[in-house]
Amino acid sequence: MFKHEKQLFHPVSVERPNPQYAALLQEQLGGGNGELKAAMQYMSQSFRIKDPEIKDLFLDIAAEELGHMEMVAQTINLLNGHDVDAGAVVAGEIESHVLLGLNPGLINASGYSWTADYVTVTGDLCADLLSNIASEQRAKVVYEYLYRQIQDKKVKETIDFLLNREEAHNAMFREAFNRVQDTGSNRDFGTTKAARMYFSMSNPSPGGNSFADTPVAPPAFRQ
Repeated sequence: MFKHEKQLFHPVSVERPNPQYAALLQEQLGGGNGELKAAMQYMSQSFRIKDPEIKDLFLDIAAEELGHMEMVAQTINLLNGHDVDAGAVVAGEIESHVLLGLNPGLINASGYSWTADYVTVTGDLCADLLSNIASEQRAKVVYEYLYRQIQDKKVKETIDFLLNREEAHNAMFREAFNRVQDTGSNRDFGTTKAARMYFSMSNPSPGGNSFADTPVAPPAFRQ
């Protein structure tokens, strides 16, 4: 069950309208590393998780991501101002101006629609957790790029908050992975010495390649 509380997860505001930047920020609303993708991915993955604590973790973070989506949408609204003016956007999507009446849409910065193809679900907890860790890291990178391209102090405060929450989610998923890292697809199933070999395919190769000398534990599984 979900309910909507009429307050943002964190207050948002802008110093002045900036339609060009609003187009950039659409990436974190409807893009492949955005908030909607994260919410749908973690929620979808949770359906088959048997560990009740990890299941709640996935659903709690998914719910928070929906709150972040609301924050991003409201920031886009404020940045767009109140007048439809596609000429104010010199690059990036203009769909908001010609199709959506400046309503923040489920599109990315290029105007492409959000798609469930962004969502990764395997049913294997280790694989899904590693995917989520990578997703949070990629979202953090996008927010860092966005942070560098705006001088509006109010917008930067919002992005700074979202950046820190991405880091928090990353740490939570890493902790969950540490708990289950010897299960599922992360176990070795009767592998041979080929699982512990390094092939140097670079010529010339740097001497004493540390990867070639890295010890690998023997398989945990025995037939």
